[in-house]
Amino acid sequence: MMTSLQTQLKYDVEAIRADFPILQRRVNGHPLVYLDNAATSQKPRQVIDALVHYYEFTNANVHRGLHTLAEEATEAYESARAKVARFIGAEPESVVFTRNATEAINLVAYAWGLANLKSGDRIVLTEMEHHSNIVPWQLIARLTGAQLHYVPFTPEGEMDMEALDNALRQEPKLVAIVHVSNVLGTVNPVEEITRKAHAVGAKVLIDGAQAVPHKPVDVTRIGCDFYAFSGHKMLAPTGIGALYARRELLEEMPPFMGGGSMIRRVTHEFSTWADIPTKFEAGTPNIADAIGFGAAVDYLQHVGMEAIRQHEQRLTAEALRLLEAEEDIVVYGPRDPQRRCGLVSFNFKHVHPHDVAQVLDARGIAIRAGHHCCQIIMRRLDVTATARASFYLYNTIEEIHTFVEALDDVRKVFGKYGG
Repeated sequence: MMTSLQTQLKYDVEAIRADFPILQRRVNGHPLVYLDNAATSQKPRQVIDALVHYYEFTNANVHRGLHTLAEEATEAYESARAKVARFIGAEPESVVFTRNATEAINLVAYAWGLANLKSGDRIVLTEMEHHSNIVPWQLIARLTGAQLHYVPFTPEGEMDMEALDNALRQEPKLVAIVHVSNVLGTVNPVEEITRKAHAVGAKVLIDGAQAVPHKPVDVTRIGCDFYAFSGHKMLAPTGIGALYARRELLEEMPPFMGGGSMIRRVTHEFSTWADIPTKFEAGTPNIADAIGFGAAVDYLQHVGMEAIRQHEQRLTAEALRLLEAEEDIVVYGPRDPQRRCGLVSFNFKHVHPHDVAQVLDARGIAIRAGHHCCQIIMRRLDVTATARASFYLYNTIEEIHTFVEALDDVRKVFGKYGG
């Protein structure tokens, strides 16, 4: 097994950066320092080229045509599905292409939730969920009469496992949890949670939007029933994502949308459905971006997900070390970089995070500021918003230093203590 030192010596971040055209540009007269990867990632030339190649040489609709272009497009589209499936340890038939993780969770909510939940059933969520894994279940609860129960997180920003155990004693029908928090950076113990949930008969859905891009993920090893993630956070184009679901569940679930492609037979009175996963992909799919998704997976596998994880942990450890040394800054989430993924949320004690983001932008540094679609977390932290720096495979230690040094500009503009 390759040691951490060997991985560090082998990891060539400058060679990786050379593949990303946007990283060569300047913003407000400064080299771009892109630290908003939890919102969306940048795209390597290999993904951009895959999109251009499809539109220049292969553009056609998939699955229905018998001509050469249609057959080539279908092969490229289904090849991308197979790549995405292998990337998470699944079979292609268990992977449905969606627009993003949000649509994937909504698919489960309406296709599985409406068919399986009834009044009084319990849905267990956590207080660190993104709105994408809260709002769909609120809507389904209104339609079915199911009840929502939220598991809190500890002051250190980690799942309260004792509270989770208490919630599971109520025998919920579903446990829907985030793998990695997009605010706290916390990596939740999804294998343990899945095992405990299955022991009481609950199905498990995992929001993996912040996990799949940054660490090795194997849905078979996790054992979950559903796993949702987005392509645009892992080098792929926007508008493409995926839902993994256990094959038997996809077979049992009704379609999410009706229309072309997803049918087998249509009569005046009824229709029957195509085989999975086509049953859940009504209409013309997002062919080009699915192919780009496959190219992104190729790129990540070439670099190596374990190498990416270790690189990000070095970046996160350095960011935590520097930010925690600043007396006027509050850092949120676990302090141990081994227990989190590559992002750090923080606040100045006397400056609004929107102002922090604007000052940094003047130096060409892109971070995120806001509630990050996690208003429940914000209320738990007793803040309206946070600033967030998030890292990826192409970021460098030098960029971390540039970012932290630029925080002095915030103090110059607003005063060291807000005066």
